[in-house]
Amino acid sequence: MPTTLSPIIALGLMSGTSLDGLDMALCEFQRTENRWRYRVLKAETAPYEEAWRQQLNDAENLSARDFMLLDRQIGKRMAEEVNRFLENAPARPVLIASHGQTIFHQPEIGLTVQIGSGAEIATRTGISTICDFRTADVALGGQGAPLVPIGDELLFSQYDGCLNLGGFSNISFSCEHRRVAFDIAPCNMLLNTLAQKKGLSFDKGGLVARNGYIFRPLLTKLNELAYYQAPWPKSLGKEWFLQYVWPLFQDEKICVEDALRTATEHIATQIGKTLEENKIKSVLTTGGGTKNSYLMDCIRAKAPHTMVVIPDELTVDFKEAIIFAFLGVLRLQGDNNCLCQVTGAERDNCGGALWAGK
Repeated sequence: MPTTLSPIIALGLMSGTSLDGLDMALCEFQRTENRWRYRVLKAETAPYEEAWRQQLNDAENLSARDFMLLDRQIGKRMAEEVNRFLENAPARPVLIASHGQTIFHQPEIGLTVQIGSGAEIATRTGISTICDFRTADVALGGQGAPLVPIGDELLFSQYDGCLNLGGFSNISFSCEHRRVAFDIAPCNMLLNTLAQKKGLSFDKGGLVARNGYIFRPLLTKLNELAYYQAPWPKSLGKEWFLQYVWPLFQDEKICVEDALRTATEHIATQIGKTLEENKIKSVLTTGGGTKNSYLMDCIRAKAPHTMVVIPDELTVDFKEAIIFAFLGVLRLQGDNNCLCQVTGAERDNCGGALWAGK
């Protein structure tokens, strides 16, 4: 008879590079033998005010003292949002799993930092909190990213691959009976930064990009960036974006419409190339970028042999928060939650620092 474990209720917190806000997903997980099932009990996003966005965006330039202070402050803010979120929730979680806000990610020098103090969250909510999921993998020589592939493997195995369109686009898929995953290209971080030049927080539906023209010299430079030729495992961070991508747009004197059209073409080209080269027949697509209908049209045009599946809205908006809740469950049970074949680490590992609640 299959062994069924009692359900575990966990709250996943995700704050991405696009700085939209804090995603919260309260989930119930249950395992029968090696098959995991989940359901979302409640989910919502707590938007960041402009002042918070600016603080987080400029965090890498702070003094050491002010940086550590911000770590505590954002942890306190997250705890406040969690307490508010749980007031009318159908159940109380046994754990919180928080990704935190990535500020530095340079695994080649052994550096990855996500702020949002787990101690603040645990003490202010009274719920045991797991955070700092990446550093153990980096200590083992890995990229510390991406982390969601084990969730893709165990929760969404009915698809050939899983594509996320967040601040960066990333993918995971099965290749020769092992999970492969890597960041593909910039996505909403680039598109939103360009949209802000027109006073918009984002280009809704890609309407501004649709009215632009592709600037071929810029597109060529983008597609020739060395990262795209590098083998996986590999990952991207804000530092790479600021050093290699954004200067190319600043160097060209083109209107915002043309810049957005060119950026969208570049993103779709790299995603389409990845899907086609790896013969991915069906891909579950989530993240804010799925709501950019023009970007989705471009991706489908670049990957005609792939069925691009956009799931229900909860999964679209909260898949990463759902998976971080799941990573926390694995950590609590002492199971590996990071795959070495994905990150390049010495071995699979169980990452995350645990701060006890009450």
